[in-house]
Amino acid sequence: MIARRKAVQLLGSGSAGAWFAAAQIGLNFSIAANACEANYDATPPLTPGAPMSPERLALIEAFQKRSAGLEKKFEARTLKRDWDMPYRLFRPETARSAPLVLYLHGSGGLGGDNLKQLGLGNIFGTRVWLLPENQKRFPCYVVAPQTDRGWARYDLSQTEGPAKVLPGLGDGSRMALEVVDAVRREFAIDERRVYIAGQSMGGAGVWNVMAHRPQFFAAAVICCGSASPEDGTASIETRLWNFHGDADDTVPVSVSRARIAARRRAGGRPLYTEYPGVGHEVYEWAFTEPALVKWVFSQRRG
Repeated sequence: MIARRKAVQLLGSGSAGAWFAAAQIGLNFSIAANACEANYDATPPLTPGAPMSPERLALIEAFQKRSAGLEKKFEARTLKRDWDMPYRLFRPETARSAPLVLYLHGSGGLGGDNLKQLGLGNIFGTRVWLLPENQKRFPCYVVAPQTDRGWARYDLSQTEGPAKVLPGLGDGSRMALEVVDAVRREFAIDERRVYIAGQSMGGAGVWNVMAHRPQFFAAAVICCGSASPEDGTASIETRLWNFHGDADDTVPVSVSRARIAARRRAGGRPLYTEYPGVGHEVYEWAFTEPALVKWVFSQRRG
């Protein structure tokens, strides 16, 4: 039998994205990068310059340097239920109630060491909230759980190929929500300002969580979310900003295009930013957009 972790990692492959695109619809949908139609909410101003310009790449490099060491500010914890979920928690230096950000890692964070969900490409989605200027303006809790079985619900019984994605709340997503609920009981969390973000496999997890915990999160940030049965129409009241690179050869851009189109047809008003020439590492551009953090913390549930 294929190992659980390997099976889930294969879901990030192009074959999984192709499965989703075929299963959803043969939708002829195109959207210019950063474009906004009149009936949709306006996308906040993005960093000037082409995504691959030296100036824009310098912003990514500067983030990596400035955020180095912030992962040490997370404390290691474990939630023990029918199985154990390791997670990392950052606590702000404030006595007042504060928002909470739940971050779901990509497949590179799979495991049980309580470390990898803070490393590799996950450094952008976990560290951006901890930057000194962001904590000064928007103090918040950050929760980064780690799963060894993915976020969505998978059929892991097959012996070869990528695991099949099944309808329903995934085990990883269920435990991540239990982690959030435990933190909410322990600390003074602003209940109207609980947010969720994720990339690749974690982006699929965000769609999965929103579908099964509707109207709970004030806003969601998704980067190149991979295949899952969720079509983007769940919890359309939740404010959402989706990012994808049109050169992504791991999760085809058609996956995000289809979900955003379906969400808009259902009455949602998601933001969608598509970067020309950017591949699967779109999270490097998304989480270094200066307007993103302000946009997230300006959203309130209800």
